[in-house]
Amino acid sequence: MKKEKLPRITILAVGGTIAGKGANITQTTQYEAGVLTIESLIDAVPDVYSLAEVNGYQIANIPSFAITDEVWLQLARKVNELLLQPHCDGVVITHGTDTLEETAYFLHLTVKSDKPVVMVGALRPATSLSADGPLNLYNGVALAASNIARGHGVLISLNGRIGSARDTSKLHTTATDAFASPEAGLLGYMLDDKPHFYYKSLRRHTVDSEFDVTGVSQLPRVDILYAHSQDTRDLIDAAVNAGTAGVVHAGTGNGGIFPLTRQGLQDASKQGVVIVSTSRIGNGMVTTKPIDMKSHFLASDNLNPQKARVLLQLALTKTNQTTEIQRMFQIY
Repeated sequence: MKKEKLPRITILAVGGTIAGKGANITQTTQYEAGVLTIESLIDAVPDVYSLAEVNGYQIANIPSFAITDEVWLQLARKVNELLLQPHCDGVVITHGTDTLEETAYFLHLTVKSDKPVVMVGALRPATSLSADGPLNLYNGVALAASNIARGHGVLISLNGRIGSARDTSKLHTTATDAFASPEAGLLGYMLDDKPHFYYKSLRRHTVDSEFDVTGVSQLPRVDILYAHSQDTRDLIDAAVNAGTAGVVHAGTGNGGIFPLTRQGLQDASKQGVVIVSTSRIGNGMVTTKPIDMKSHFLASDNLNPQKARVLLQLALTKTNQTTEIQRMFQIY
């Protein structure tokens, strides 16, 4: 009887806690992230070879709070290069959890294939007595090797849950179930190395995305400014003076803006800086208000500030017309 051919999955390693090392087996914080190599990560989960033909590349080995636009662009190019090849059926990316959702959303908008791309990480280092990385990596490979994972865009898979890169975020600093999609909901679950899907995101991504970073060497600068009581315009003025192309304002409630801050944002807008109004709440839509429309501020829909920044960076590679960018926020 002819043996069934296994899917071919490539693992790209970026570092993070999943590749971290602590001083002892009980240390789950204050460890060194981005230490172990891709070979070590795969060797720790030999059962992945029962799921797929696996090979790996080391893209970077850094804590994810140190992620850069350059790493994003490198990742997008590598993922697109791999998925164009017939000998690659899917990609798994190991990544630190601090900025995993931002990298995932960037790839969600720039990967040009419907083949599975799965982001995995860990909340505990590889040396921990209760390390979650090995099972997350195993499940990530199982998910990427499954045909039913095609067409969902970039997926985030941790702690047995499957989420869309657009709607899934880190909501806890240290818990192994730190990632969730509070209102949009999870897409499904991983149980005994099998994915179970229940939903699909309706927002555009991957093959339906208009963004292409093939020839992009540098992303536009976009800053996030966080609202608070007794706010000022000082940081807005500083960002403008530093050459920012866009500002994402994480406002109070439904995008509330302190009066002095609003004046600063209005002046920045007059100088050509694109302003996107988001919320520091983390849930719910930010709606377009007459006063913001008059000032040409854009509404982020229900994207959180860090994902709104990713979309604005990509939007600014194509246009600085606010009507066009607002259209993008309504469909991505």
